[in-house]
Amino acid sequence: MAETPIRIGILGCADIARKVSRAITLSPNTTIHAIGSRSIEKAKRYASDNSYSSTVKIYGSYEQVLDDQDVDAVYIPLPTSLHVEWVVLAAQKKKHVLLEKPVAINTSEFDKIIDACESNGVQLMDGTMWMHHPRTQKMREFLDDSNRFGQLKSVHSIFTFCANPDFLENDIRVKPDLDALGALGDLGWYCTRSILWTANYELPKSVTAFRGPIFNKAGVILACGACFQWEDGKVATFHCSFLSNLTMDLTAVGTFGTLHVNDFVVPFEEKSATYNSATKSWFTELVTGWNPRPSDNIVTTDLPQEALMVREFARLVRSIKDSNSKPDSKWPTISRKTQLVLDAVKASIDKGFEPVEVVS
Repeated sequence: MAETPIRIGILGCADIARKVSRAITLSPNTTIHAIGSRSIEKAKRYASDNSYSSTVKIYGSYEQVLDDQDVDAVYIPLPTSLHVEWVVLAAQKKKHVLLEKPVAINTSEFDKIIDACESNGVQLMDGTMWMHHPRTQKMREFLDDSNRFGQLKSVHSIFTFCANPDFLENDIRVKPDLDALGALGDLGWYCTRSILWTANYELPKSVTAFRGPIFNKAGVILACGACFQWEDGKVATFHCSFLSNLTMDLTAVGTFGTLHVNDFVVPFEEKSATYNSATKSWFTELVTGWNPRPSDNIVTTDLPQEALMVREFARLVRSIKDSNSKPDSKWPTISRKTQLVLDAVKASIDKGFEPVEVVS
């Protein structure tokens, strides 16, 4: 018999929830059970615009979704400033939580979220979709290969897009009371996660923000960057911006190999993704070319990465429900490390671009 799908409730009608709603529908082990907004009219309109099934419950408050006994888990795409309130309440109602990033305004707030989820035995996972693409595992295998890649020496990550005037004026990501970290929280989250992922989640010893971050008139970051340093000498840099052309580059350099990805956050194509790898490259005779040349690697998938994320989240929820398994601590641990480094970048900016030690 087919397994009963995990029933997911959605808190809020954010634009990103449209993508995750589709992912919940595509995932074979989940279904949208309910949608809640601050008004019933908005929730109804959202459900209609996104072709929700007529069986989906529509609520005029977030509380009603959490009080629905048939909801197994919730997806929370609310502004970052609301995460602590609603994740803690969801955990207390025994709802498992798929949480949009950045997970919190700072690590202190995220620790409240972790404590609530742990004490109530619910799974917590953030919405960093690219982590679940099969390409990510293939790239991990290359990075872990001591013969092909060797020892990690440097990582460089960029995520930018050129936002339109309406975004820069009205989007929640430029509002200090909603998403105070701005581009650092939105785009810098991906850059920081990619660097930590490349370094097998070893925290850097120190972080130094680059001079010249750009703020809007409300003091929210529109563009910034930083350098990370580890005790063993490896380094990393990132740049994130709402003011530059769409770019999603990740480069990792080892003693023997190099990894290049030009679309690490969202692949150019939904069902196929590539990465470029080079091993022991050198110059040709007379230094007129490369030998061997870097190679392009193609990884295909039947489901888009966001549906793979939802499927894995639901698998963990099902394991807890059916087998009394403990929630997987891997995901909140990774989220917390990412948040710690973001905190250090923000602190370095606030302290005049001084180095800030990363303390776990």
